[in-house]
Amino acid sequence: MLLVVIPLSEETGIEKIYSVFFKQDFAPDLILVLVWLAVSIATTYLSFLNGTPIRFVLAIPVILLIPGYCLLAALFPKMDDIDLMTRMVLSIGLSIAIVPLIGLGLNFTPWGIRLDPIVISLTIFTLIMVIVSQYRRAILPSEERLKIPFFEIAAAFRKEFLMKEGKKADRILNAILVLGILITLIITVYAVTVPQEGEKFTEFFILDENRTASDYPDLIIPGQEYPMYVGIGNHEFSDVRYTIETWTLLTEFDNVTNRSRIVGMDPGDRLSLILVHNETAIIPYKLSVKKIGYNRVEFLLFKETVAGPDITGSDRINASYRELHLLVNVQEGI
Repeated sequence: MLLVVIPLSEETGIEKIYSVFFKQDFAPDLILVLVWLAVSIATTYLSFLNGTPIRFVLAIPVILLIPGYCLLAALFPKMDDIDLMTRMVLSIGLSIAIVPLIGLGLNFTPWGIRLDPIVISLTIFTLIMVIVSQYRRAILPSEERLKIPFFEIAAAFRKEFLMKEGKKADRILNAILVLGILITLIITVYAVTVPQEGEKFTEFFILDENRTASDYPDLIIPGQEYPMYVGIGNHEFSDVRYTIETWTLLTEFDNVTNRSRIVGMDPGDRLSLILVHNETAIIPYKLSVKKIGYNRVEFLLFKETVAGPDITGSDRINASYRELHLLVNVQEGI
């Protein structure tokens, strides 16, 4: 008689993932990270909270602690890998390195270093690290998993700083230490929430159809539309109404004055919008020139007030708050 032993099938990858994320409890420290991150994002985008100190108090750990902590939690899921104090110190150091690296990466993308891309990037990074951390801890034996002793830390804090046992001098020193920490936090929050007003300026830029500053249309066929973008960034520390005007110009070089002079100037599109401080608008625009021979497209930006219709030519360009132009060659299509 032949006895066939069929081995019990091991848990498949899908079953293991299901067990890790749906059958086992989520680590309390990772839950705290997710809740803190969610509340911080809410205070950033809720209009009645984004101008209060609460937003900045919640945002500071998201920038200076959470990214590094989650990365360490993913790399070192065991309790004995790193002691708690070293883990906290390294979390701050890694966060200070991670956030600028994310900003550097965003600088080379069409989105740039702005609030929304930074929030989205930090959120995605944190979520990925949390998922990896939960998985790596869950596959370890329970006694080896990283556990943050919240209650023990709180008890040690109460015993060290709040209990009446011990020498009077020690209690006074502890009280001074706590007071110093509170004063430092208050000063930090004040410095972040009440920044000194810096230089006032407005960004004004044009981008090609790929949102880069390189491949602008130069050979133009009359009547054909060329997609591009016009951008405005308000850093004036107040709400500002901007007006964008486009003009097509025919210019000639004057050998006497050694400068270009405007021979013809036709109006194009006009757009008005209001931007709050630190808001950037990137507006789709379709460039079109109707006349053959025109060789320049002017983008004029007016702040609050717009020059009257009687001001034309170079006077109108000089009256604008910001000015950009493209040199083009308008020819009939073949």
